[in-house]
Amino acid sequence: MTELKRFYETFQPTHYNIYLDINRENKKITGKTTISGNAKESTISIHQKDLAVDTVQANDQDVSFTIDRDNDAIRIDLPQAGETTLTVTYTASLTDSMMGIYPSYYEVDGVKKQIIGTQFETNFARQAFPCVDEPEAKATFDLAIKFDEHAGETILSNMPEKKVENGVHYFDTTVRMSTYLIAFAFGELQSKMTTTKSGVKVGVFATKAHKANELDFALDIAKRSIEFYEDFYQTPYPLPHSWQLALPDFSAGAMENWGLVTYREAYLLLDPDNTALDMKQLVATVIAHELAHQWFGDLVTMKWWDDLWLNESFANMMEYVAIDAIEPDWHIWETFQTSDVPAALQRDATDGVQSVHVQVNNPAEIDALFDAAIVYAKGARMLVMVRALLGDDALRAGLKKYFEAHHYGNATGADLWAALGEASNLDVGAIMNSWLDQPGYPVVSASVIDGNLTLSQQQFFIGEGKEAGRQWRIPLNGNYDVAPEIMDQQQVNLGNYNDLRKANGKPFRLNVGNNSHFIVKYDKTLLDDILADATSLDAISQLQLLQDLRYLAEGHQLSYAALVPLLSKFADSHATIVNAGLYRIANDLKKFVLAESKEKKQLQALFDQLSSKQVARLGWTGKAGESNDDQLTRPIVLNAALYAENEKAIASAHELFSANSDKLETLSAAIRVFVLRNEVKNFGSEALFKKLLTAYRQTSDASYKSDICSALTSTTDPALIMKLVESFEDANTIKPQDLRAWFRGVLANEDGQQAAWDWIRNDWQWLEDTVGGDMEFSTYITVIASIFKTPTRLAEFKAFFEPKIQTPGLTREIQMDIKVIETRVKLIKDERQAVNDAVSEAVK
Repeated sequence: MTELKRFYETFQPTHYNIYLDINRENKKITGKTTISGNAKESTISIHQKDLAVDTVQANDQDVSFTIDRDNDAIRIDLPQAGETTLTVTYTASLTDSMMGIYPSYYEVDGVKKQIIGTQFETNFARQAFPCVDEPEAKATFDLAIKFDEHAGETILSNMPEKKVENGVHYFDTTVRMSTYLIAFAFGELQSKMTTTKSGVKVGVFATKAHKANELDFALDIAKRSIEFYEDFYQTPYPLPHSWQLALPDFSAGAMENWGLVTYREAYLLLDPDNTALDMKQLVATVIAHELAHQWFGDLVTMKWWDDLWLNESFANMMEYVAIDAIEPDWHIWETFQTSDVPAALQRDATDGVQSVHVQVNNPAEIDALFDAAIVYAKGARMLVMVRALLGDDALRAGLKKYFEAHHYGNATGADLWAALGEASNLDVGAIMNSWLDQPGYPVVSASVIDGNLTLSQQQFFIGEGKEAGRQWRIPLNGNYDVAPEIMDQQQVNLGNYNDLRKANGKPFRLNVGNNSHFIVKYDKTLLDDILADATSLDAISQLQLLQDLRYLAEGHQLSYAALVPLLSKFADSHATIVNAGLYRIANDLKKFVLAESKEKKQLQALFDQLSSKQVARLGWTGKAGESNDDQLTRPIVLNAALYAENEKAIASAHELFSANSDKLETLSAAIRVFVLRNEVKNFGSEALFKKLLTAYRQTSDASYKSDICSALTSTTDPALIMKLVESFEDANTIKPQDLRAWFRGVLANEDGQQAAWDWIRNDWQWLEDTVGGDMEFSTYITVIASIFKTPTRLAEFKAFFEPKIQTPGLTREIQMDIKVIETRVKLIKDERQAVNDAVSEAVK
């Protein structure tokens, strides 16, 4: 199946005329596609997948063709090479895989309805129409769609509709674009509209299952994001409109189709009167991410999927740049520090991880490239390093050059570095290629050796790692001038430590601001100096200190037991990011205790000790005018108090539930999940279970759905756990797009783990048939590896997944996740006693 020769090499399309007649009733598509282009050879291939091809013509003459299903191809014999117009007639089916052209299902007032939508990334346009389905094969498109239309329905596409004739909807010709960005949708939709300062129409669309005001937040963020990007990129938005569409069934989070961005409902729509601040921030960053793509990914597209990072890493950084500009009070970069940064550091420390830039030939492997922790989070962190080195003026000037040179075309990573290098007079490529092409990252050891302050770099591993002699060009961001701006050697000597300490008057630190992708290992002298007054550091520096110590413990370069006494130092911080770092370590300690053990009781006592003052200070309900930090810290400490089984916290949550039992949806969204979970765990019954499951089926509020999922999957009742597992394959209860969260919840529940593990092993084929074409399919394996921690589970994991190791798209995930569980099992064996002794000492 290896695609050694790309189809674009033999046939280069310039324009498509696509006609689709879609019948929802029988799930059938009748299509006719005309492609004008240049045939470089007399035998060419274009893509198709599961299309029943009736006829193929070249320049109005029938030509012979064969279907090559292994390579998703139509092989066509032409009379001669040169300018050619192909016409293909065919039929196809609507899918139920959330790929290609597919229905989304929803209910309004108990009536079942559907919207037809599309998802063509990575290579699913070929399921809708024959094409050269490669990013480099850009062309213009004329789209005409006929469907079994009902009164009051709306149809949307990348470009405005220009006319309707005989029931056929014709859309304006697109700009030159890649096939995976084509999109359309139709059904009963409501909308809200506005216009940017430059005249771009912006709209948000959703089903009528939602309240009208749920569209308002997204509309505001979308409008302001586009205005920000036009200014920041110094490049106009290139289309007449920007539609944001929420689809009830959607496999990814969102998709940047040019002019018609599609979203999972949870990431676009929200109740302005009852949504937690962190959820508002998440929705805003998702919208800003997709709109960043309208330039970076859509206007200029990677030449091939190996440069996927060009799209995703950049959009991932820009979502924070944009939201920081339009909502400065949110301090959104702190979210980057507590979400993207740890995700990248954890994943990138496992030997065998992919580099940001990855060679790929087999189409089945393309979806496996979407490793969120690497291509999104690590890649964004790389670009944050670039931004810090260049400054915004040079960055913007470089981006303007990049867009001018490659607009409506394709580019590679080298093209971006060249444009940024020209604008900044820095050899950006030389610095960044060590990060782009090498997997992993370094630990920089800072030590006083023979009186001299010495730095050295070595690749950092969590678990076994094969030392490959890798070196990085590291932006050190040291707080002593003597530290080089870029460390490109194995070791550097900075001079006499005592002299440097006196001259600088403060402890020596590296990676100030935590923008560079490495961790620091200070020796005892340097670490003690920092810890002596650690709480006077700024919040990001405190987080970084906790974060780096945690990774050193994960990597067995420091004992977790040494971290336990440090936790109380930071427990009273009012900064969300410090609390996030503190409880990340505290929650890691849970792996060292067994259920219903003396050690677990001691750990619960530690959680109580750490959280009690903060819970008393913040309480369960928000206060008018309280800081964002307090709003975001409250859930962290309430969660800790409930893990501690603090009697007052359990009683308070129960009181809130009882007072709102008839209107649970209206409970404050910031604490609702804890109230519901507490009720299910401590006061659960079959009646409550049924009530919440019914509410889950009926509500259109994605945030409330998520809270119910979290609550129900925490039940300790074996009979109710089995009812949940039986619902996994009932799409009327749990949509396939939401199944992973339910599976994870039951698997992480010690009382439910066996049932969930048995289900996925017994019904793996069903799972593969249902979501196997989805880029998130492999993450079911990641979820299991994030939870398993015993030798028995490791053996079971290997027995089940090793026979699947050659499955395209799963190979790397299975190999890495075996290492992840092996590492955790060994860490627990080696550290359990010391950690539990340290916890016991801390709570005396």
